[in-house]
Amino acid sequence: MKSIQQAFDVVVCGGGLAGFCAAVASARQGAKTCLIQDRPVFGGNSSSEIRVTPYGAAAFHAYGRETGIISELLIEERALNHEKIRENGWTNSVWDMVMYDKAVKTPNLSFHLNTSVNSAKVTDGKLMSIRALIANAETELEIKGDVFIDCTGDGVIADMAGCEWRWGSEGRDEFNEPHAPLVASSDTMGNSIHFRAKDMGRPVPFKAPDWAIQHEDADYFYKQGRTFYDTESGYWWIEIGVPYNTVYDNEQIRHELTRHTLGIWDWMKNRDPLLKEQTANLALDWIGQVPGKRERRRIMGRYFMTEHDIQKRTVFEDEIAYGGWFVDLHTPGGLLAPTAEPASAEGYNETSEYAQKSYCGPYGIPFRIMVSKDISNLMMAGRNVSVTHAALGTVRVMSTTALMGQAAGTGAAYALRNQVNLSDMSGEHIVHVQQTLLRDGCFLPNYKNEDAEDLAKQATASASSTATIHGVGPESRDFTFGFRSRAEQEARKHKAEPLTFKREQWIAIENGRIDNIAVCLSNNSDHPQHLSAKIILVDHIWDYRTDTGVVYAETTLTVPVGQRIWVEWPLNWHDPAIGSRYIQLQLGVNPSVEWHSANHILPGHISAFDMGSGKMSRYLNDGGTLSYRITPAQQSYGADNVISGVTRPHQFTNMWMSDPAQPLPQYVQLQWTDSQSIREIHATFPGHLLQEYHRYEPFYRDPQCPKYYTIEAYIQEQWVAIVKVEGNYQRLVKHTLDQPIQSDRIRLTVTATNGDSSAAVYEIRCYG
Repeated sequence: MKSIQQAFDVVVCGGGLAGFCAAVASARQGAKTCLIQDRPVFGGNSSSEIRVTPYGAAAFHAYGRETGIISELLIEERALNHEKIRENGWTNSVWDMVMYDKAVKTPNLSFHLNTSVNSAKVTDGKLMSIRALIANAETELEIKGDVFIDCTGDGVIADMAGCEWRWGSEGRDEFNEPHAPLVASSDTMGNSIHFRAKDMGRPVPFKAPDWAIQHEDADYFYKQGRTFYDTESGYWWIEIGVPYNTVYDNEQIRHELTRHTLGIWDWMKNRDPLLKEQTANLALDWIGQVPGKRERRRIMGRYFMTEHDIQKRTVFEDEIAYGGWFVDLHTPGGLLAPTAEPASAEGYNETSEYAQKSYCGPYGIPFRIMVSKDISNLMMAGRNVSVTHAALGTVRVMSTTALMGQAAGTGAAYALRNQVNLSDMSGEHIVHVQQTLLRDGCFLPNYKNEDAEDLAKQATASASSTATIHGVGPESRDFTFGFRSRAEQEARKHKAEPLTFKREQWIAIENGRIDNIAVCLSNNSDHPQHLSAKIILVDHIWDYRTDTGVVYAETTLTVPVGQRIWVEWPLNWHDPAIGSRYIQLQLGVNPSVEWHSANHILPGHISAFDMGSGKMSRYLNDGGTLSYRITPAQQSYGADNVISGVTRPHQFTNMWMSDPAQPLPQYVQLQWTDSQSIREIHATFPGHLLQEYHRYEPFYRDPQCPKYYTIEAYIQEQWVAIVKVEGNYQRLVKHTLDQPIQSDRIRLTVTATNGDSSAAVYEIRCYG
């Protein structure tokens, strides 16, 4: 046996998305970092071994997609990969290689694959080192570190180090959480494997082995929430937990899952009357043999986050990430339980009591749940953080854990660089971590760019042109297909949209003036209909209260008989004190009336519907814009947005967008009173935010994102190009100049986008 001793500033154990983002973030912040992964590829549940698509807040919240390192990776994967994305089973090795390429290219980062940690050495409450074995290499590693981050999911390192942890569900009596069972339990959510099928273009027979599970009862599937929503990919409900232990019995679970998967495919191919026709030409292409895990140990940290924090959107001083998946607690027994996960068992009813209490976010996540209370130099990121079982139902999804990973790596590097104990990471220290995360492309719901070193904050912004908002209608089209595909646009044209629930449209207004609003409605009855309408002030685009307490105007609209009629509401409303913000146009219930969606989504203009209990939910799949017209036209995409401090629609659009009627090139400019010394320029571009990652096509480059752009500085009374970029498709770009330049103004000129007719930018930062 060969022995190797190594020492690092930060040691990250676990190479899933949380661990990977933690390691990359730590290394980027200058810490000598080692990443240890017990599998041959990075990615954990998202890898080609398990093939679960990363999910996050954008599955339920328009413009909720996670940014930062996870965004860089997913944008790159879609730009390079020929494969379409589905929920499960379709991830290929292109994703593995995107992550591997990032790891190889990251300075200060070393890594060991196929390496399992088997012991930990603790002295006086501090983790000194770990021992690990490299599979098939007869090599043992002893790795010392100043800070360790446990991203193993199972909490392996924390357990070896003697940390306190929890397993299973807290009882209702402990925290009175809405989703907690009446009695505490050691039951956990189960493990899953997935499959993939391939269309062969001709009938393909299938015979299951005699050791496979044989299904005979259709009720097991159709009356117990196990729906066949896709015939070519696996299902999350192929899941087993109780009565098995999801750590110690993992191999037995894998075997049982394999038996069930083959039996389910046998049901689809040979027994189900409808499915056997749909699957006649399909052949099994792949069956996973590495179970994907949902829940294991939860390590006790310096704060214990409960479901109440999530539902109330607690604002934490140490907020470092956010979540927005629903409280998704699977039935512990999985395939062995009477029914599948509750939302599925009730047919994903969007207005049921369960849906109302499960819908949540976006909410902030505190740094303290990632800091061990028992070991002074140990952090956690991923599904093993310090939360209750109920809270884990939402924070456990991969895109959310990736954000926590980036924050953990950033915080660890900061603590070492500034000789701060992890337990003392509060106040100015957390402010620095928050500002670093924002600078590196992340988003925090309750904090914005207040970086004192950002010179752009002292500049005045202007632009060559600015888009105005007149509204959009059913006849509008997005010819770039940046938000909706051609098929989706066609489907919207023919979709009935009766007002069976209240429906709301967010509109960004400037200076509080509205003379007139019109909405495109159809009256399907034989007589005029009446419809209530309100203008409500909202705090931001995720302010889902049906009643915010501030109604600025209300009326009753009369809708004549007919199709696609523009019904006017003369408001003549002017309140300059309101400033630039979102209002919500809310129409009441009338099933005889349809409010039509627009076939073009205005950036930052979302819609929602009343799901009950005073709460709204994103309308349809993308929360896209409903048909409306407004006068005067609103100046909601001004140049000042690039220095608003926020890099997505939130309290306002926060985006400069050029007039689409004017041809490219178009520019946005920053100007200072005095000359500045500038060495770095950062830009954040639009795109990749509205929808979940799996809705994007192969080889996707977001049309809104600038493809060719230049950055110029005004030097000696002429514009000089200092940066020129071709072929861009990434959201966040950072440019470090060879030498600082002296100038009192710079401008970013977009000469071509990836398809959009407008140039657009969320943020520009400048550093000396």
